[in-house]
Amino acid sequence: MDVYFRRAKQVLESQSLQDVVVKGEFTASSLPEGWPWAVLCGTEEVLRLLEGLPVDLYGIPEGTVFQPRAANGARVPVMGIQGRYVDFGELETSILGMLCHPSGVATRSARCKAAAEGKPLLSFGNRRMHPAISPMLDRSSYIGGCDDVASPQGAELIGKEPVGTVPHALMLLMGSDEAALRAFDALMPSSVPRIMLVDTYDDERSGALKACRTLPNLQGIRLDTPRSRRGSFRQIVQELRWEMDMQGHEKVRIIASGGLDEQQIRELSGSGVDSFAVGTSISNAPTLDFSLDLVEVDGEPMSKRGKFSGRKYPYRCPQCYQWQVSLHSDDSIVCGCGSQMEMMEVPLLKGGRRCNEPRSAKEIRDSVLRQIEDVNNI
Repeated sequence: MDVYFRRAKQVLESQSLQDVVVKGEFTASSLPEGWPWAVLCGTEEVLRLLEGLPVDLYGIPEGTVFQPRAANGARVPVMGIQGRYVDFGELETSILGMLCHPSGVATRSARCKAAAEGKPLLSFGNRRMHPAISPMLDRSSYIGGCDDVASPQGAELIGKEPVGTVPHALMLLMGSDEAALRAFDALMPSSVPRIMLVDTYDDERSGALKACRTLPNLQGIRLDTPRSRRGSFRQIVQELRWEMDMQGHEKVRIIASGGLDEQQIRELSGSGVDSFAVGTSISNAPTLDFSLDLVEVDGEPMSKRGKFSGRKYPYRCPQCYQWQVSLHSDDSIVCGCGSQMEMMEVPLLKGGRRCNEPRSAKEIRDSVLRQIEDVNNI
């Protein structure tokens, strides 16, 4: 927590203002890089932090695809809180951190998944960030759209097995790709996919064909070609796919990796790539700039300059995904496209107690995938 929130609590208690009840809202004024939409992620962590405190929490469900502002200019509240300020004010920094970074990662993952056009997407970005946050990165990546993750801790959190190939170091220590492939195949259980790096010593074409000949049960090859050697990555993949098919290895998949981002994924579409392993682009995604602002103090609408005061209710159109914000929860709001809008807010905590059973990461991810398919079809 930031120290100035602790000092604010001390001042309020010294002035006998510890019983003042407030309502606050978590909003973002805009999205990074011109994103038209974002994926809310991190709600479960916030719930676990606030569970047991005398507060009410409400908001749009985790995994909701949202826009930061409504048609009337008001910020869309992704979450709201009600209670004595002294009971939760010190936790503002922690709550925002639990929403800002995960939501950015989930959004980037969702954008990469959309660019992959349904092909598998693997999260390989933990090496770019501090290991303490690996589980958060993997969960957020998975919720946004990644199909699998690399770290055992992250995989356990989402209820899956971790995925990965072998490092270049193994080939170098073993002296050849063939020796490393045979040793790996002899040691690993059959449940571990036989997917191998092929560009440690050789170019992609000769390395891939060598791997196919070395392991008859080879399931896939992974390309990690450095940018200095890459040229046209798309043409490399096309040539590789052609030659592997010519040699009777049609079932061996091609996994592309090596500094990919959503634009490069889009450029590789239709080239013969079967799945994408993405690291830094997702793990180092820009954070969403959420803030917590008080909108009501002891029942009186109140806010800082630049923010709309009063309790608000978020509505979304199920057809065109436009948002509207209302002062009432029972409004009959019709979108500009003519569709009836839906009120998106749900109760999360009541007096510090959960209002709903936790949803699995898979349930949240499935919801995200349905939504990004809708918004990309608009």
